[in-house]
Amino acid sequence: MKQIKEKHSLAMRWCHWVNFPVLTIMIWSGMLIYWGDDEYKFTLFGHTFFKFFPDWFNTFFNIPRRLSEGMAWHFLFMWFFILNGIFYVAYTLISGEWRELAPQKKSFKEAWLVLLHDLHIRKMAPPQNKYNAAQRIAYTAIIIMGIGSAITGVAIYKPVQFYYLVWLCGGYHFARIIHFVLTLGYVFFFVIHIVQVFLAGWKNFSSAITGFEVVETKPAPIIEKKHDEEKS
Repeated sequence: MKQIKEKHSLAMRWCHWVNFPVLTIMIWSGMLIYWGDDEYKFTLFGHTFFKFFPDWFNTFFNIPRRLSEGMAWHFLFMWFFILNGIFYVAYTLISGEWRELAPQKKSFKEAWLVLLHDLHIRKMAPPQNKYNAAQRIAYTAIIIMGIGSAITGVAIYKPVQFYYLVWLCGGYHFARIIHFVLTLGYVFFFVIHIVQVFLAGWKNFSSAITGFEVVETKPAPIIEKKHDEEKS
């Protein structure tokens, strides 16, 4: 027997689908800004193994000499990013959705089992409610990363006016490093998240759009009533 079940609220879906293009624009515009001072690279014993980002990469994505354009886009969409994040956190706290998202004591152990199941090494997946253990950890980490990006971003943008945020981040240079690492973390999360969507199938993806999913339920047992042997 099939039954329609609500899975994601309108507010959760709204924040999810708004955040995706906003964060994509933030990453893209951030790369245009980073081109102006691309100092990060992997160097060992005086030899540079990798530079963020190679010249061929910048040329392919048409990044060079677009610093002012990147700043304009970045500083505009940061407000959408921050406001959407505030609304999302406020909603989860007020509605009680945080209980489904916050990791539990057993989440870190079960997250490993979820990974083994996704890699088809383990047959049985650990029991879950709305979100599994790996999702709880990942979605909570994204919230913390978003807060970190907002704090470090403001510290980099206005280091004099918000000197206390610069101090909190360990200085201007370290705030920029954190901001850069968090951006790489978003890209990594995007890749894993999209792969997980493909593995989960269309049913899981459609529920993130409509908010509902069709589930199979067992029919309720039929209780037979006793009848008189003789019918009038």
